[in-house]
Amino acid sequence: MTTLLPPTPLSPPSSTSPFPFTQNLIFNSFSSSTLTCKATNSSFQPHPTSNPSNPTSLITSKNSFSASPDNTLLTLLQQRKTDEAWLYYTKNLDQQLPNPTCLSRLVSQLSYQNSTISLRRAQSIIQRLRHERQLHRLDANSLGLLASAAAKGGHVLYAASIIKSMLKSGYLPHVKAWSSVVSRLASSGDDGPIESLGLFCAVTKRIRRLSNLDLVKHSLPDTAAYNAVLNACANLGDKNRFLELFNEMSEFDCEPDVLSYNVMIKLCARGDRKDLLVFVLERILEKGIPLCMSTFQSLVAAYVGFGDLVTAEKVVQAMREGRRDLCKMLREGNVEEVCLNDSDVFDKLLPNSVNWRDNEPPELSRVFEPNSRMYTTLMKGYMNAGRVTDMVRMLEAMRHLGDSESHPDHVTYTTVISAFVKQGLMDRAREVLAEMVRIGVPANRVTYNVLIKGYCQQLHIDMAEELIKEMIDTGIEPDVVSYNTIIDGCILVDDCAGALSYFNEMRARGIAPTKVSYTTLMKAFASSGQAKLANKVFDEMLKDPRVKVDLVAWNMLVDAYSKLGKVEEAKSVIERMKENGFYPNVATYGSLANAIALARKPGEALLLWNEIKQRCGMGNGEESIPSSGVPPLEPDEGLLDTLADICVRAAFFKKALEIVACMEQHGIPPNKTKFTRIYVEMHSRMFTSKHASRARQDRRKERKRAAEAFKFWLGLPNSYYGSEWRLDSVIDDEYKSE
Repeated sequence: MTTLLPPTPLSPPSSTSPFPFTQNLIFNSFSSSTLTCKATNSSFQPHPTSNPSNPTSLITSKNSFSASPDNTLLTLLQQRKTDEAWLYYTKNLDQQLPNPTCLSRLVSQLSYQNSTISLRRAQSIIQRLRHERQLHRLDANSLGLLASAAAKGGHVLYAASIIKSMLKSGYLPHVKAWSSVVSRLASSGDDGPIESLGLFCAVTKRIRRLSNLDLVKHSLPDTAAYNAVLNACANLGDKNRFLELFNEMSEFDCEPDVLSYNVMIKLCARGDRKDLLVFVLERILEKGIPLCMSTFQSLVAAYVGFGDLVTAEKVVQAMREGRRDLCKMLREGNVEEVCLNDSDVFDKLLPNSVNWRDNEPPELSRVFEPNSRMYTTLMKGYMNAGRVTDMVRMLEAMRHLGDSESHPDHVTYTTVISAFVKQGLMDRAREVLAEMVRIGVPANRVTYNVLIKGYCQQLHIDMAEELIKEMIDTGIEPDVVSYNTIIDGCILVDDCAGALSYFNEMRARGIAPTKVSYTTLMKAFASSGQAKLANKVFDEMLKDPRVKVDLVAWNMLVDAYSKLGKVEEAKSVIERMKENGFYPNVATYGSLANAIALARKPGEALLLWNEIKQRCGMGNGEESIPSSGVPPLEPDEGLLDTLADICVRAAFFKKALEIVACMEQHGIPPNKTKFTRIYVEMHSRMFTSKHASRARQDRRKERKRAAEAFKFWLGLPNSYYGSEWRLDSVIDDEYKSE
């Protein structure tokens, strides 16, 4: 019997410390004035369990507690015996909650441990307090630390929910706590950048309500916080919002640093403004901001992203030669591409780009030599261009460079392995891995994941499985990407049981599934005709607070039922979609149309076409206006061809002509050859019976007129020869005959 293991609360976080604060600050500064502020109605009130004048006020003496279990728990916490404190909490305080001081410190120290089990423990305390409506017992410092730990561990949605709860309760977390969540959201997929913008604005909006900002100085956004939200804007390509936030920095006495301009390089790349990259570098030099290698790495990455390997090579070569006139060199190669627009926001972000011909390009303050990361970025450009030979040559050249900073590292070798995997040269990829072992460059999880993907693509699942065992033997634990890749490989070889086995093994190891994990397993069940199991996986994904279900997941469930011809089940899923705020797109309708064709229910095709027609704006009168909030639909060839095929086979010629007209309106050429064959094979003898009664002949007039019009469109003999056919005229004739 196919079973799914219960989901784990949290996935393993990274091994690094989750907090940018010092350890001393975490354990000895628990006052609200240090890490958090409570702001309501433009007034500041410290947390009732803290004393702003005494940073150690939360570490209350034993005599202040009336219950001895609290004394014991606090003593263990003060002695940094966090694990023992947790065990004591579970055994002796399962019926009665500890006092707020002990609870807050326990959550804080568990968060600081930054391990899978400690984060689960901290989360269980939060769940218990929410269930008992006692969440107010925790001070905001502990919540902020937990949010930071969750964000560092990759649980950004959970971390964001904690920060939002704090804001809703009137608390302002420390800037290092909320900005870490903003930063993680900005770099995450789906709607992460949008959520990042929303969270940043929610915090700053709350701050602006206060009359005295000195009271919340530890919550005010700093340059790092602005860099995080600017990165979100760059990832979205929202240059107007970027400009607004960039200008807003001075409101909180923040100055752009070199990382701010590195993000601006990304914005120029997203905005397809290669001509402005040099002016970002010049702006940094003009403002006297110290340069770092990350700026040059961003420049090379931008040119590689544009596919301009020539300029990327020039930058690296100029740095190797010790040239300081890098701006002049980039201007000379850029002069014919500069496109200025006075209304463009880039002119306000980079005022030096407006009259650039009037100024001499500045020189670098010192010589910068390229490092291994720059060479590796250039190698990625070679890989994307299919220039594997050039990439291997650069690897050999890097090995013989005198500067140790330029020697190839694990990222460099992983890039070479990726190139060989992309070319299907798995033997050479394994040779590179062996070379890494020989020269003492340790492979990391990414290196192994690339190789696993290569074997799965070549359907060598046994080799991929051996590689996972090799990972574990070398002390590298597989992550969710490793398991997602092997699960997908099992699907490629139709091994549904293997896919489920790896999914359960992943969760048994405490690795939280991602959206890709769930949808990949759904794909396995859908491809094997097990739609109910796909639905079960989908329901688990809906319940998982760490995963945001999107339209792709809904469509996969619709497709699972559609492949079996289960029209009613597919329609039921679509209704659930709409109830959850998702509108069907072309893929949704395409799957449903395929289900209708498989089930041979042409009447359902008419209902589907009416809905599609309305969203395409092709109805009559009010029917041509889509419902409020419903996005318009741009149908594709597959959807319309399937619907037309169903209608022709069912002799719904008027609807078939409407669909054909829609195809021509959207520039999609109908397949007349196919429709002619269907008509000749199935309907050539229609309406030829000489024994039909008069009443039956009258009832068939409407269908006959539509059939004649359809034959006219196909070019078959019909009663419309000698006149120009239009769909409108057919409809008008029908109304006249009524």
